[in-house]
Amino acid sequence: ARGRLSELPKITQEVCGYIITLRHFSCSSPLHRERFPAFFFKFQFRNVEYSSGRNKTFLCYVVETQGKESGSFRGYLEDEHAAVHAEDAFFNNILPTCDPNLRYNVTWYVSSSPCVPCADRIAQILQKNKNLRLSILVSRLFMWEEPEMQAALKKLKASGCKLKIMKPQDFEYIWQNFAEQEEGEAKAFEPWEDIQENFLYYEEKLSEVLH
Repeated sequence: ARGRLSELPKITQEVCGYIITLRHFSCSSPLHRERFPAFFFKFQFRNVEYSSGRNKTFLCYVVETQGKESGSFRGYLEDEHAAVHAEDAFFNNILPTCDPNLRYNVTWYVSSSPCVPCADRIAQILQKNKNLRLSILVSRLFMWEEPEMQAALKKLKASGCKLKIMKPQDFEYIWQNFAEQEEGEAKAFEPWEDIQENFLYYEEKLSEVLH
């Protein structure tokens, strides 16, 4: 069981003149969660081939620790590609250091795969922290046709990161756990028409890049 979520204080931080919002929740206590609006999910996470107009990155994370202080927490970050990307914000603010006495299993559900600088930084962090395991599930691939981007994704894989394309059930998980339900009513996830087709498209492209 994942337990219930209690809201921790929202952190709003200004970095390089840009406001980035961080929210996370601990897995305990009475249910009280803050989520991003459903229309953000339906637009930003849609696994379309051409992502015109999608100028934000949404990163939903689940962090599980094992060791002397086992536990878990989850939350989300968003950016507007202005200064600090969501991937950077995670390691700057959510998990700035790794306790050598703990093992970390981190899962990201991201609206788009990392850019080259973010992929490079993630790879460096994984190489430095052998007790950190990171799985990244993405809705879309960002500039995957560019040789520099392909090299960065290969480097990410070589560092031990598990990079995958989101399946329909992964979108359902985000909808249930991170998207705000209209009028407080839990509604079933409604897959869009081409969700499976687009998943297979991106899965094929990622396989071509990584092999």
